[in-house]
Amino acid sequence: MKLKKVLALALATAMTLSLVACGGSAETAETPATETKEEAKEEAPAAEEKTEEAEAEAPEGVPTYSQITIGEDYTDLTATIKYIHCRTDREEDGTFAKLVEEFNKVYPNITVETEGITDYAEDSLLRLSTGDWGDIMFIPAIDKAELPTYFQPYDTLENMKNEINFADAWQFDGISYGVPCLANAQGIVYNKAVFEAAGITELPKTPDEFIAALQAIKDNTDAIPLYTNYAAGWTMGAWDAYLGSVSNGDNTYMNQKFVHTAEPFKDNGDGTGAYALYKILYDAVANGLIEDDYTTTDWEGCKGMINNGEIGCMVLGSWAFVQMRDAGEHGEDIGYMPFPMTVNGTQYALAGGDYNYGINVNSSDENKTAAMVFVKWMTEESGWCYDEGGYTVDKDGQNPDMYKAFETATLLSDEPALAGEETLLNDMNAESELSFNAGGNAKVQRIVEAAATGSETFDDIMADWTAAWNAAQEDLGVEVNN
Repeated sequence: MKLKKVLALALATAMTLSLVACGGSAETAETPATETKEEAKEEAPAAEEKTEEAEAEAPEGVPTYSQITIGEDYTDLTATIKYIHCRTDREEDGTFAKLVEEFNKVYPNITVETEGITDYAEDSLLRLSTGDWGDIMFIPAIDKAELPTYFQPYDTLENMKNEINFADAWQFDGISYGVPCLANAQGIVYNKAVFEAAGITELPKTPDEFIAALQAIKDNTDAIPLYTNYAAGWTMGAWDAYLGSVSNGDNTYMNQKFVHTAEPFKDNGDGTGAYALYKILYDAVANGLIEDDYTTTDWEGCKGMINNGEIGCMVLGSWAFVQMRDAGEHGEDIGYMPFPMTVNGTQYALAGGDYNYGINVNSSDENKTAAMVFVKWMTEESGWCYDEGGYTVDKDGQNPDMYKAFETATLLSDEPALAGEETLLNDMNAESELSFNAGGNAKVQRIVEAAATGSETFDDIMADWTAAWNAAQEDLGVEVNN
């Protein structure tokens, strides 16, 4: 493997940062099923009738996720497990301590030690390689073929689809190795009071309408129309989340067609596709619709700024809503809207899993069982996903009111890669060094820099991306479709 590929994979985040609260993934999951778990289980085999494949994957003494009933099974189990994660904010404010306290009311003999890690994307990979991480972690950016090496199977993919939404984000050979800690819809967090003061009466649905709305904010208020969060770096990766379903209405594009497309960055001429998506950012910067100095943006500070009406909007996944809402006294002013792109008259929104819980395959059977119980409790009973503004992972879960603006949009989830191509997007990302939905922040920062300084035209950047993409296709022997 080429050195640049090794470095790219080592630095890639597990989910695109727009999709996650503290990191990101190249692949989301299938469209959530509308049937409940109870309806699905009427058609699915009972626990004792699980497929031989699932039983073969689960070592004796360790139940599958689907075989556990919270509050009834393993209530006498004694174990001490460790859980590492990226949510340092919830570690510091005592949220995780309270969750564990509630968990122990049902499972008093399972001790859960939690640790928040600041630079999770990189540090988690280091810990994974050394084995020094405990029993539960958010799965970092690894090749899917490595999943059986590091993580305990939850169950077959088909069984997990009856239990949760977004079951296939971390699946390999028909086995699920990850359960999303929460899920996100992709859109824009905004200040409703600022939009109202600017005279914006309808949420923008196209790139042109969005740029016009930003201009109205600049002309009629003192707020920064669009805050880029350039200096944080990882926040810029949020733009990648809209590349597939949102920009073209095709939920097979991102993980199946993108790698085979000859000119994925060409101008479609109708406000759709990758070209139109990233040009929104270029035009906003070029027209002075961002902060005065993009190099000095403040990620923590921006939360209070948008809460107080100093910022009009930011391009971030729905996970950011709660953080912005809770950052000041004007939480009622914070809203979340679909991304402003429309395809043939329809606006699309993308939903997908955040970081996924992974269980250490090398833990003892007792610890793996305790970890399985804790993950299922977090998913079904804790309320964590709902409280964090997440789109529901549990089949029977409810969505927060913040998603009401999405009722007019068609919600999609990206379909997984085709059989035999599970790692092809990762390979293309590494070979091209563009890293879409895999920590490719620098390429988006380049757009800001070029638009601010006039050093490159937008078309120059798109041509360069195309050349890099085509070269990667050639190097990897990828079949290209015009």
